[in-house]
Parts: sequence; structure tokens; C-alpha cells
Amino acid sequence: MNLQKAIAAVVAVCTVFAGCNTSRNEDQGPSDYVPNLVTQDIQDGIEKHIEEQTRLGDGYFKLPYDDGELRLKLVRVHTEYLANLGPRRHFACVDLASTDGDVYDVDFFLSGDPCAMTVTETTVHKINGKPFYAWKQKRDKTWHRVPVKDASKRLLGIINDRDEFEFLYRATLPKMTEAARMWIPLPSTDLFQTVEVKSIEAPGEREILQEREHGNRVLFLKLGPEDSGKTVSIRFDVRRLEKSIYEAQIPDPDKYLAPERLVPDDERFCSIAEKVVEGKKGDLVRARALYDHIIDRMRYMKFGSGWGKGDAVYACDARTGNCSDFHSYFIALSRAVGIPARFAIGAAIPSERNEGGIDGYHCWAEFYTDGKWWPVDISEGDKFSSLSTYYFGHNPANRIELSRGRDLVLEPGPASGPINFLAYPVLEINGKPTKVKVEFSFKRNTSGKI
Repeated sequence: MNLQKAIAAVVAVCTVFAGCNTSRNEDQGPSDYVPNLVTQDIQDGIEKHIEEQTRLGDGYFKLPYDDGELRLKLVRVHTEYLANLGPRRHFACVDLASTDGDVYDVDFFLSGDPCAMTVTETTVHKINGKPFYAWKQKRDKTWHRVPVKDASKRLLGIINDRDEFEFLYRATLPKMTEAARMWIPLPSTDLFQTVEVKSIEAPGEREILQEREHGNRVLFLKLGPEDSGKTVSIRFDVRRLEKSIYEAQIPDPDKYLAPERLVPDDERFCSIAEKVVEGKKGDLVRARALYDHIIDRMRYMKFGSGWGKGDAVYACDARTGNCSDFHSYFIALSRAVGIPARFAIGAAIPSERNEGGIDGYHCWAEFYTDGKWWPVDISEGDKFSSLSTYYFGHNPANRIELSRGRDLVLEPGPASGPINFLAYPVLEINGKPTKVKVEFSFKRNTSGKI
């Protein structure tokens, strides 16, 4: 299909209009008027289509697939990928779950004006995070599909060597009727990333906190009812290097053998890990065996309840989850056989486009052996089997690390106790945890070579 603009590259932070946008330029006649579509219009259009098809399908969105038919339920619309491809042509990416719990990432192409869109093409892009194709932009700015087996590393999410970009962290506060407090990560400069805070726009009283155990910096806000609906926007300039094996900077890696609240010292981990590494000599070989075990055992699936907390016991039992669950399980197994391992969280910056929205947080792990730390990204290695060796010992340059470690202790800290991990804001209203709408976006610096 001939696509006139980069899918999702035109999308940064969603502009929300209530109802249909029908404004026009006075110089336009009635026949050449094209509505100015915004991402909310596209979201409304695809949700209406899925709702109508679900009603016609007796409660399921039915999709022909692989000589059969899928019976699906809506999970979410990827608002960060909604895009206007040209006059009356649009793109949407949607997660839909099957009756057996598999999650299908489906691409939709639509045509038409606000409130009158029709779907022209529907294709399954991914199953449980594993893609069938990637998107590649041609010289004429149009896009086409490339089978995964023929895709370059860059199309599969990897920028080698170095990357440079502006990262926008934006949180929208809910309605608040009482006093509130919020904690937001402030990424630090280290061996692999240089971070400069360009601006902080935030209501309330602010303070920068230092988390001592792992060296995290945190923005702390005191808020009130008058701050309801306001936004917190933080802009960072980031220069990032590809991360590979590096020498330990701390004197005692053994502290990363200690259990954590959701990565406990559990006999099941010892039993599983010992069987996996049986006969394997050396921690490097044993860590690779654990890495491969998790790829073989787990499915990347964000469906149901329990996933996304980095709960190693849940991951072990359910054998599904997201990046936090994959890596918590790896850390638990590594520690069970005496290999120090630790957790980090941030965001993966899209490699195939140079600006736009980011699909939430991403996390990874590191293990220690022979005086060096080895970065691993098991959930990405699971999605792309051709890259599983790369992700054992590397993180690409197109990343930002927001914080590291688990069970973070701050002063002042949340009433609920230590923070499990910190990527999205932690907000408490009158001491009770409350969700916050979060949006990440970026703009790559393309003035130099990356």
C-alpha cells in the first residue's frame, strides 16, 4: 500500500477535541474541503468500527486468519501510533485478545472524514509481541511492509553505536479533592547516557530527592485540588551510547543477591534454576542457559491480571507477562544459583522514525560475572529470535534509562511504602495510590550521524 507519510511519525502527544472537527479555511469551496483530522477522531473511528463489528459478531470482533477465524476482544488502541496518512486516509494500531488469551496487534487502514470513516484494510502485525513484518520508509516518504526475516536491525528496533534525541515526559493529573503527593523519575547521567534537563513545567511545590541505594534522582511534588487536570511536562536532551559488557563500578555486587518484595527467595526458583544450569560450568554459561530457558518457557502477553508488576512468582506460574515479568523471573533464577543480577527501567526509543509517541516503558536486566556486568533484554530477544544473541550482552543506543533497582526508599516517600520500580509517576491522594495518564514522546537529533 502506498502510504504518504510515516506511520506514527506525525504523532507526538495526542490533541483531543470533543466531537468531530469540522473547521475549514474560508478560501476552500464546499467541494474541496477536507476536514482537519486529529488523533482523537481516528481513535473514535477505529473504536466505533470495532464496537459495531463486535455487536454483529455476538460479542466478539471476528477476524479471518490463517484459514480460520479469530474471536477477539478489544484490549487497547495504541494512541501513540494513530496517524493521518493524507487526505481522508488514516492508520490505527490496536491490541485485541483472543478467547485463549493470545494478544494480536492488528493494523487498520481507514478512509473518510470524522464520524464517517470506513476500514479499508486489516492485517495482523504481531502475536504476543512477535511481529510478522516491519515498516520501511522509501525515499519518496511512502512506507511498505518488510518481512521480519528480511528486516535490518534498525527496522527491528536497534540503533548501534550512538543516538541523540529529546525525550518528553508528560503526565496529566486526575481530579483531586484532597492533598496529593507525586514522585517522578529524573534520569541520571552515567557511562552510557548523558542527560540534560531542558525544562520542568509542574504545578505545586517541588523538590529533588536522592534515592541512596541505587543513586536515582526523583522529582517530588506536593499538590492540591487546585492542580486537578494540570499537566507535568519534563523535557530532556539525551545522548546515548550502545551498552555492552562493562566493568563493575561498585565494590560489592553481592548485594544484588538479596531478595526483594516481588523477587523473593523462593525454593521453586532454586529448584528450577539448578535443573537449568545442571552440568553448565561458569556463570556466563549458566546465565545464558537461564536466558534461553525464559525465552523457551514464557510468552510475552499483556492480558488479564497480575502482569506488569515485575512479580517473579507470577511470571514463574503464569509463564506470561511483559518485560518487567520476564526480567524479574531472570533475576530471581540468577540469584538462586549465586549470580548477582539487577533491574533497570526506562523507554525504548523507536528506531524506524525520528519523532512521535512511545509505547510506554521498557525494562531490562544485568547480571555480574568475572568483574563485569552483562546487560540482557530477554523480552526483546523473545520477540526477535534472530536478535536473541545480540540482546545477551547488549542494549541498543536508542534507549533512555529512567531509574534502576527495586523497592526504592525515598524521604519523603509514599505511604504505601518503598516504590516497586519507577518509570510512571507514583501519585497518592490523601495517602491512597491513584493512576495518572502518562505520555512519552521523542524527537531525534538528525543533524549529525547516528
